[in-house]
Amino acid sequence: RKSIIIDLHTKTLRYIKFGHLKMGRMHSNGHGMSGSALPFRRKAPKWTTLSPSGAVDLIIKLAKKGLTPSQIGVTLRDQHGIPQTRFLTGKKILRILKKHGCAPSLPEDLYNLIKKAVSIRKHLERNRKDTDSKFRLILVESRIHRLTRYFRETGRIAPNWRYDSSTASALVS
Repeated sequence: RKSIIIDLHTKTLRYIKFGHLKMGRMHSNGHGMSGSALPFRRKAPKWTTLSPSGAVDLIIKLAKKGLTPSQIGVTLRDQHGIPQTRFLTGKKILRILKKHGCAPSLPEDLYNLIKKAVSIRKHLERNRKDTDSKFRLILVESRIHRLTRYFRETGRIAPNWRYDSSTASALVS
């Protein structure tokens, strides 16, 4: 079911899928209308063989190997047949990791943005005239600064934490 609305901000017509307004991209024009649809039943499927406590143990084991929460979710889905950890255990993967003290120090989305900025800087050291990469680095770093401000306000990182491009490579290595 789709509805048509007028986006007052951009003064354009937009489709709303299932009554939800999709958020636009920060540094591009896309509105990203596609997305996955979870099953209506919020219970683990009958064909899952792993118990909730076994899933928690497996999550902790994978975290100690060095996998991020999203990589753990993909591994559980693809190799162990657990479509949604939250439906099986009642908690999200990151909350399980925080409870057992295995959560990453930096939030995963911030870590990935820093990793991207480091790789762009490394590319720019070899290719100084790549002006498009210079522009993209500015966009990525502005996203990093915006995200750190949000995480500081919500308390997910320390209030005195700062992104510094010179020490960023040490954070992601």
